[in-house]
Amino acid sequence: MADFIYQVKSQAGRHIKGKLSAMDKSAAMEELRKRNLVVLSLVEQRNTLLSMDIYIGNPVKGEQFIMYCRQFATLIRAGVSIVDATAILAEQTESKPLKKALADVHTSLLRGVAFSQAIVEHKKIFPAIFVNMIRAGEETGDIEGTLDRLALFLEKQHVTKEKIKSAMTYPAVVGAIAILACIYLLKAVVPQFVTMFESMNAELPAITRMVLALSNSIEHQWLFWLLGIVAIIAAYQAAKRTRKGGYWIDYAKLKVPIFGKLKQKGAIAQMSRTLSSLYASAVPVLQSLSIVEELVANKVIGGYIHSAADSLRQGNPLSDPLKKAWVFPPMVTQMISIGEETGALDQMLSKVADFYEMDVENTVDRLKSLLEPLLIVFLAGIVGTIVAAIMLPMFSLYGEMG
Repeated sequence: MADFIYQVKSQAGRHIKGKLSAMDKSAAMEELRKRNLVVLSLVEQRNTLLSMDIYIGNPVKGEQFIMYCRQFATLIRAGVSIVDATAILAEQTESKPLKKALADVHTSLLRGVAFSQAIVEHKKIFPAIFVNMIRAGEETGDIEGTLDRLALFLEKQHVTKEKIKSAMTYPAVVGAIAILACIYLLKAVVPQFVTMFESMNAELPAITRMVLALSNSIEHQWLFWLLGIVAIIAAYQAAKRTRKGGYWIDYAKLKVPIFGKLKQKGAIAQMSRTLSSLYASAVPVLQSLSIVEELVANKVIGGYIHSAADSLRQGNPLSDPLKKAWVFPPMVTQMISIGEETGALDQMLSKVADFYEMDVENTVDRLKSLLEPLLIVFLAGIVGTIVAAIMLPMFSLYGEMG
């Protein structure tokens, strides 16, 4: 099989670009003609290192995908068919990965493939919640409402993620600056005083001896430090990939002072919002729980969700196993229990998500105001310790000279 880049004209006169897989160029040409398309150009794609699409993380930015959902809903509401709406959005989106995926989806739609089936082939672009909600929307005939709910869900999820990310980024940046400042002082500044300290023939303070030893180690054994850091990172990544190691790493993240609670609240908000959106879109509950388990990206919380799904299969309420889980506060499980009893589970989950999204926002604002002076003091303390280690022997020397 080979890939061919084509440019065609539809019966409506619209110019369409896309990619097609076929045995050879003749087979690709025949396939396009079967779709009643006028072939303008057809070129075989040569896969080289430079032409390959290499994406790290999510290839489509959150804002771009949210905009796509909003525009898609608007076009459908205006009476534009899914086929034409996909072609229009493929042309105007600024995201190259999304543009390419939509072009392929449009090609599949022209062959008569359902939209939900066409997007399954692009799992990196279209998340599982999008695929399942679209499939449910197709079954209920409410694609427009489904897209609106998706856009709202993605917007709230994006805001919550950005809030948590901003809270984590500031201390990480300050910590990195502190480490770089220490390395610079220990590598470039401290060695200049070594000869002078040796000529003093005096007992150096403990803090000075410690700083000199650290400086000597960094200057002459930097390769061991580098290998040690690489080994720690490699061990962390290897442990994270294992089931048991990944579980305990996620457990430790939830137990970190201050930031652990923030991650816990963010995960609860994400779980509640996702489950509410899926439930409101008529996606089966067990399927919804499976999606949430994968989406929540924490093996501890995911394990409790998996247990809840198993309990539900046995005919028990969803809230029962969650009440035994330490990660879910009583308010969450009580709201879920009330939702199950009243038949308004999606509304109760939506209220839980609203509460915790607001809680995350308020917590981040408080953290920023609290962390800024603390981190400045931390940075000043580290640099000040190194400076003090250098200055103390000099003060002793000047005292003896006086």
